[in-house]
Amino acid sequence: MRLTTPRVVPVPAEQREIVEPMLARGPILNIFRTLLTHPPAAKAFLVWGGYILGRKCTLLPRERELVILRTGFLCRSGYEWTQHVPIGRRAGLTDNEITRIKLGADAPGWSEADAALLRATDDLHREQFITEPVWAELARHFGERQRMDMVFTAGQYTQVSMLLNSFGVQLDEGQVLDPDLRGF
Repeated sequence: MRLTTPRVVPVPAEQREIVEPMLARGPILNIFRTLLTHPPAAKAFLVWGGYILGRKCTLLPRERELVILRTGFLCRSGYEWTQHVPIGRRAGLTDNEITRIKLGADAPGWSEADAALLRATDDLHREQFITEPVWAELARHFGERQRMDMVFTAGQYTQVSMLLNSFGVQLDEGQVLDPDLRGF
């Protein structure tokens, strides 16, 4: 975690219109309590995030979580990583794969499609562009809309990581920071 205290202090979950759907799933997470300090932005943010995490996104949940976790790790977002590790497990990622996400596409054991997603995520993080060889590699495994959704997902979670890191969103109660993300 880059900050040990919030820069933007989370507020109580009082925006009923925004939090009502979340309440059914349990306590309101710190990311949302922080965003609620700016309700119009929170509402817009949740719409786009809902697309990325929803059924209309053409990436399979496991593929999406590969991109999200790699993005979160590259952005050194302890909160993002901590939230999405269990989501990745539910989407079918193994603990071994989650560990290898930190190492990237060249870690042994990835399928060609998984490696292509990880390389594309690295390109986007490093260059804000997917290079021609990596785009061609993606095209061997993913259709046009899937490639677009891959870019949308990496872009969304780069933004999420930036706001988490910059606003100082702290882990939720009971969560433990991955040791590889300490000091960032």
